[in-house]
Amino acid sequence: MHQQTVVIGSRSGLHARPASLFVKAAARQQVKVTIAREGRDPVDARSMLAVLALAAPYGEAVVLSAEGDGAQAAVEELAELLAQDLDTAA
Repeated sequence: MHQQTVVIGSRSGLHARPASLFVKAAARQQVKVTIAREGRDPVDARSMLAVLALAAPYGEAVVLSAEGDGAQAAVEELAELLAQDLDTAA
């Protein structure tokens, strides 16, 4: 299993537009990726409702996890995306 902790870079947190971009990117991965806030159960990163329900604010650390072939690349790609301010992304 590959895990990586990343800090939410979007000023609005992981809401609406940033969550949508993240979920779409997670759905393109070859492996299932989960995302979790500290002290909470991980949720499927491909589920818009589950990601929004995390209510992860700006600056909060979340943990991305995946298993299988391509897990490291998937987690690293999604971590890089989350670290950006997706509210200003084109």
